[in-house]
Amino acid sequence: MKRNKLLFGTMLVLLSSIVSACSGGSATNPAANKPAAGGEVAKPKGDPVKLVMYSWRPEDKDGYAKFIAEFEKDNPDIKVEFKPFKATEYNTILANSLQSGTGVDILQLRPYDGAKALADANYLTPVDKVKGIENFTDSYLDAARGTDNKVYGIPLMLNNAVIFYNKKIFDDNSLQIPETWEEFVKTCEALKAKNIIPIAQSGKAAYLLSTTHTVIGPSAYGGTEYLQSLLKGSTNFKDAKFVESIKRMKQLETFFPKDFIAIEDKDAQGLFYTSKAAMYINGSQRLETFEANKVAFPIEFMPGFSAKKGEPAQIAAWVDGSYGIAKSSKYQEQATKFIEFLASKKFGQMFSDELTRVSPIKGVEPKHPQLKKMAALNEKNSTPYLLLTGFSQGTPTTKTTFEDSLQGMYIGKLTPEKVAEDTQASADKWFKPQK
Repeated sequence: MKRNKLLFGTMLVLLSSIVSACSGGSATNPAANKPAAGGEVAKPKGDPVKLVMYSWRPEDKDGYAKFIAEFEKDNPDIKVEFKPFKATEYNTILANSLQSGTGVDILQLRPYDGAKALADANYLTPVDKVKGIENFTDSYLDAARGTDNKVYGIPLMLNNAVIFYNKKIFDDNSLQIPETWEEFVKTCEALKAKNIIPIAQSGKAAYLLSTTHTVIGPSAYGGTEYLQSLLKGSTNFKDAKFVESIKRMKQLETFFPKDFIAIEDKDAQGLFYTSKAAMYINGSQRLETFEANKVAFPIEFMPGFSAKKGEPAQIAAWVDGSYGIAKSSKYQEQATKFIEFLASKKFGQMFSDELTRVSPIKGVEPKHPQLKKMAALNEKNSTPYLLLTGFSQGTPTTKTTFEDSLQGMYIGKLTPEKVAEDTQASADKWFKPQK
């Protein structure tokens, strides 16, 4: 019992730390439950089985109504209830359901260490043998892989962190799209000279600073190559190249709105929507928000910067959630059928078209022109969201420590060097280099 409580507490702390990265069918204890081969069907024949599906995205409810209707059309013996919760409440509700072994059959998994925590705590059913798993690259499947190297979730959506810009402002002021960091700084200076806020940045929620860093940082620290060196233990966060990426964040301060550290993201968006700011840095999920707000000017994006002019820029990419099966579910066979639907190209195309997102499923072609460009860049030259994909463990997590330290830098309490030192000190408490 003490061990279960410890696992539950650890899982809840880890999940809570991951929420800012970004997203009742059973009645047995998940640690003790061992479904029969092929899954237990508890309902009498002819009576449809009901699967309960948890999510942290209430805003996607209408889209899922269409997806589920399509699935149920081909599977009339299975009914699926999409049950979303507020993102800020999701982790606690999910943890309680998994601990009690009731309430959920299909669950949306936080990416990377969030999914791993649930898998390692024995709350999930492996899905690495399901039909459709071949539709995903191994790097995408890593977002829901347990310590045992089994896959416990079907990747749902890809996110990219990019610099969105107001094309009209750039055209009206004869500004070229910068390729390198140096060119970007000059562009920001030119905008500021015309009394236009260069970047609509919010700093009240620290994770937004991390998102900005994952766009402007790779050309300084070396992107994927640097991450691989970190994971092998051949370098660390005090490396001069990583410190340089933090110095760039500090350099951007003069191009952010006044008192940006105290403003909300919705206020930053407002500056961008009203053309008071020329650029806005965030994830690709904001394309859906732009369309919902009927923004009056054309919006395009920059993926990041080239280390040297003429070289391609790496676009930051990560899997922002997967769907798994609760091990406590009585309906393993039916849940597996639904998971196979989520792994299909048919679902991926519907998901991308309906919710304006990039699907990780091979062969899905986004219709939105900006999404299409992002998907193409993902294929050619992407780099992981470093802190999220590799350093979301610890209490607080190393990612959270980095974000909080950036806030400390902006209020004058920390130097870039100290931010790097604090980040490394956090990693030293838990991180073990790969062999």
